Amino acid sequence: MDHSVKEKEAMALIAEADKKIKSHSVLGSLFGGPTRKYEEACEMYVRAANMFKMAKNWGAAGNAFCQAARLNLQMENKLDAAINFIDAGNAFKKSDPQEAISCLANAVDIYSDMGRFTIAAKHHIAIAEVYETELLDIEKAIAHYEQASDYYKGEESNSAANKCLLKVATYAAQLEQYQKAIEIYEQIGTYAMDSTLLKYGAKDYFFKAALCHFCVDMLNAKLSLQRYEEMFPAFSDSRECKLVKKLLDAFEEQDVDAFTDAVKDFDSIFRLDQWNTTMLLRIKKTIQDDESDLR
Repeated sequence: MDHSVKEKEAMALIAEADKKIKSHSVLGSLFGGPTRKYEEACEMYVRAANMFKMAKNWGAAGNAFCQAARLNLQMENKLDAAINFIDAGNAFKKSDPQEAISCLANAVDIYSDMGRFTIAAKHHIAIAEVYETELLDIEKAIAHYEQASDYYKGEESNSAANKCLLKVATYAAQLEQYQKAIEIYEQIGTYAMDSTLLKYGAKDYFFKAALCHFCVDMLNAKLSLQRYEEMFPAFSDSRECKLVKKLLDAFEEQDVDAFTDAVKDFDSIFRLDQWNTTMLLRIKKTIQDDESDLR
């Protein structure tokens, strides 16, 4: 495909749309107001935006979608404007993440004002993903996942809310905000253990909560583990619970080798994911630090 041809066509359309908007100010009052001209201009901006997309000129595509969005807002077509902003955001994702976020945020504002919280939540997640993958701003990603989860909860979409909260917990623990992570893992673990469908996953949430406790304080980890076993007896038989107990023993003995062996044995049967590995390394480091303090 000849990109330059598509770009020329798109630019011609935009020039024509701009002309339509300007001409209405002179002729609009004589011929029944600007609405029809605006609608035609909107269609042209969207067509131009799609041509820019074909030419892979993402910035120009995003700008053209934004022009359509602003015109739709002037005509009070809020839903159409929101859709334009989302299309703009998706185009900008490929060229200007910050601009993508501001377009998606405009769409979120429109949907929230209209009380369409489920779709607003979905786009809060899209914003969070740009922060985590493109801009590497985890604090801001957390804030948008939290907002999405609040909206989902308000609409009684508990499993969607929990999905967002698990993202928050994962990142909070990485940022050493352990208390925040613990509260979420315990809350979701308790929710899961009462559900026939989700019961199996509960042990994983209690395991993660116990590791977060362990990062803060060994005694807390011991007490919380006992509490999880009382709340959810099936947890006692799980490999995860047995691993934490072995790690607690190794910690009390200040035995780094026993700690490492317990982790290796577990990992040879159940692969530990990146998050679990990070937490376990942090805990192991505190044993090594304690050891060197004693020397």
